[in-house]
Amino acid sequence: MPRLTRRALLAASLPLAAPALAQDGFPNRPIRIVVGFTPGGATDIAVRAFGPRMGEILGQSIVVENRPGAGGNIAMEAVARSPADGHTLLLGTIGTLVINPMVMRMPVDPLRDLVPVSIAVDLFNILAVPVDRPWRGVADLVAAAKAAPGTLSWGHSGIGGSPHLSGLMLDRLAGIETIGVSYRGGAQVATDLLSGRIDYSFATAPSVMQYVETGRLRALAVPTAQRSRLLPAVPTVAEGGVPGFDVASWYAITAPRGTPDPIVNRLSEAMRQALGDAEVIATLNRNGLEPMPTTPAQFAAAWQAERVKWEPVIRSGNIRVE
Repeated sequence: MPRLTRRALLAASLPLAAPALAQDGFPNRPIRIVVGFTPGGATDIAVRAFGPRMGEILGQSIVVENRPGAGGNIAMEAVARSPADGHTLLLGTIGTLVINPMVMRMPVDPLRDLVPVSIAVDLFNILAVPVDRPWRGVADLVAAAKAAPGTLSWGHSGIGGSPHLSGLMLDRLAGIETIGVSYRGGAQVATDLLSGRIDYSFATAPSVMQYVETGRLRALAVPTAQRSRLLPAVPTVAEGGVPGFDVASWYAITAPRGTPDPIVNRLSEAMRQALGDAEVIATLNRNGLEPMPTTPAQFAAAWQAERVKWEPVIRSGNIRVE
């Protein structure tokens, strides 16, 4: 199945009529969005950008709750076991919703226990290195890794997330051996990059973009098939000498299974409106994020497409987390 692009999804969602009528009384109290990663990381930045405007549209405040741990699974379990009334939602990632069920034992099954509401944002990662490292491109980094196998270290914000998958894919496609280091969130990865404790990271753009723009970190490449509109001067990993490299990502809102369709549709429409707000878009773009609102059905299709894409990669790499 072809990748659903932001432009195609936006075009498909434009004909939506006025918000579907939710069940009487919804929402009747603040809505809680649970984030499975630490404050200051990309997921946290995303939800705090569109959440307040979404709350205004719904007539209730949006409360962000950070519950980090287990690659987002702690937050996912909390939401899956919450009342299915639309007042508790999960901001999930491809790692949480797609990869984790394929690589580890899970207390809940996202496909069984959650329902899609809307994709929130499309994002890209940045292959970033400390400025004191000598590498100016992907080829330099690969050459250094080949010269000293098993010595270069790289950070990621959890098993199965796009930064982790990007690091593994570089090892596989470039034929190098490196050391992956897992952190609880993107902010911690950025801290250790800045201090030089790790050599590189495919860090989420929101967690490192400000440091790249101010010269405190050096961007070698982006891992997507095409250059980012937000960093057009930075080449892709494929352009840097590793053909076939393509890792993209999104964040999305899900609700507990059993949430009534009118409520799901109301939430999805509120997200579409919030993500179309000029100030929200500007805030997201400053942090390397692009709004990507979808209908629940479009999100379900994208969710399944990512599973089809990554399942053979996980199987061939024999990736398991015990």
